[in-house]
Amino acid sequence: MKILVYGLNYAPELTGVGKYTGEMAAWLAARGHEVRVVTAPPYYPAWQVDERYHGGRYRIESDGGGSAPRVYRCPLWVPAEPRGVTRLLHLSSFALSSIPVMAWQALWKPDIVFTVEPTFFAAPVALLSAAVSGAASWLHVQDFEVDAAFDLKLLPADGPMHAIAKGLEKFFTGCFSRVSSISHKMVARIADKGHVRGGVVLFPNWGDIELVKPAPAEAANSFREELGLGGKIVFLYSGNMGAKQGLDVLTPLVESFKDSPQVHFLFCGDGAYRHQLEKQVRHRPNVTMLPLQPNDRLNELLNAADIHLLPQRRGAADLVMPSKLNGILASGRPVIATADEGTQVASVVAGCGLVVPTEDPEALCAAAVRLVESADLRASLGLAAREYAVKYLSKERVLRRFELDMLALVTPPEKTEEVHLASSYRS
Repeated sequence: MKILVYGLNYAPELTGVGKYTGEMAAWLAARGHEVRVVTAPPYYPAWQVDERYHGGRYRIESDGGGSAPRVYRCPLWVPAEPRGVTRLLHLSSFALSSIPVMAWQALWKPDIVFTVEPTFFAAPVALLSAAVSGAASWLHVQDFEVDAAFDLKLLPADGPMHAIAKGLEKFFTGCFSRVSSISHKMVARIADKGHVRGGVVLFPNWGDIELVKPAPAEAANSFREELGLGGKIVFLYSGNMGAKQGLDVLTPLVESFKDSPQVHFLFCGDGAYRHQLEKQVRHRPNVTMLPLQPNDRLNELLNAADIHLLPQRRGAADLVMPSKLNGILASGRPVIATADEGTQVASVVAGCGLVVPTEDPEALCAAAVRLVESADLRASLGLAAREYAVKYLSKERVLRRFELDMLALVTPPEKTEEVHLASSYRS
């Protein structure tokens, strides 16, 4: 297939949407498909364009070799403080700057135009490019961007702006040949929004269960050695530090263990909330702040933890499915998640960690104490987490299923059986 991938975030971003879009495109190219990517320069989660790039220029790059995607970078404006209107301008800047590149790529005649939300601002451009080139169109929802903006009060939830945004979302979503999302709850939410011409399918994020795997308890760990954490019980939060993460519950948790010398907290990552969190814990001897770590240290980082933390704000748990959860589960360590009952996050974590209500610091502290006091519980939950990752999050399994769905979308009905046979043979 000739696949045109269109999205705001892409490799070499290490977290979130960019990580998964980059890995997907590279995997498809390695399978022999022709893949082109229209994206922005990397800026997330620091909200600052990577120093190796320029936010105001177009750029063509290749990730090397004939079996790698060809990447087109488009200008992007990144606000110093991503709030309400400035965030809208940020998203609009990519949607507008990418129009000439997407028009150019339509001449390439792709079989599929695959676009990722966020940003939904790019959906009309994707649909137009697909229509001009005669391609199928696929919208993949990593994050309910429109819902999150209003539900999390980044934009006013009442008034004409809300009605217009929801109407446009429903209209454009319904125009795609296929729509997918990363959890069963999010797939159901899309279906509830209205008719989708080509149906809605599950395309979950994956965990690299070969890269991230449990280390034996007696194994040396570079992070523990460098930070002098031998013998301590370590809580780890790693990833984006933004509005949807609900990180304000971490400070009370740190405070509750101020008299427990065997407990230490690692907060690793970047984002709009990092500066505020850093100020709150600056003088706490039981906290270490780390920058976002490179991929080659991810396994060591996740294995440095005895207990992982996955806080979220109320209402966010079915607007997004935290990508960091996959690595946590693959590492074979227990996790404490703040998630409301009935959400996808709660259902996944329930068997391999502890779930507490969102925005409830007391419940979070009680769960933390429970795990600190029981090594057996930590071990059993960690084992269950790894088993879940191996069974459901294998990168090869997820992407082979996705490839088959793509082939079926662009294959005439009379050729569908041949597609299934070819896919089975190549697998």
